[in-house]
Amino acid sequence: MSQFETRLAGMGVTLPDAPMPAANYVPYVQVGEMLYVSGQIAKDGDRLLTGKLGADMDVAAGAEAARVCAIALLAQVKAACGGDLDRLEQVVRLTGFVNSTADFTEQPQVINGASDFLGEALGAAGKHARAAVSAAALPFGVAVEIDGIFRIR
Repeated sequence: MSQFETRLAGMGVTLPDAPMPAANYVPYVQVGEMLYVSGQIAKDGDRLLTGKLGADMDVAAGAEAARVCAIALLAQVKAACGGDLDRLEQVVRLTGFVNSTADFTEQPQVINGASDFLGEALGAAGKHARAAVSAAALPFGVAVEIDGIFRIR
């Protein structure tokens, strides 16, 4: 088990198999040491975490959906690294999309669910740049979708 997966296990997290794409795209593309991971939706096992922030979902539930997206991102990184998550050097950037009403302004607090999780799970390697933006709707009605850029060795 990798050092990162040992830390995740201590947090009670086991990475799932990397989710398959929901449409016509690949889950990730590697260019040199940079790994670009496609958007991962808030899906916990077979359960979609659906809702609209500012309407029928609160910030805490949205942050949990973002955490679930971050776990899926790490699953994709592990798959891209041939099963060795310790090849991950740095989370470079995340872009978080929050399914929210026009007057909802707490997108950063929602995406903190992913950022806080990655910081705890990966330490310094989990610190990243990011954007947190509103979306009028997301695939399958999920609350959050996040894509990421990672540096691997």
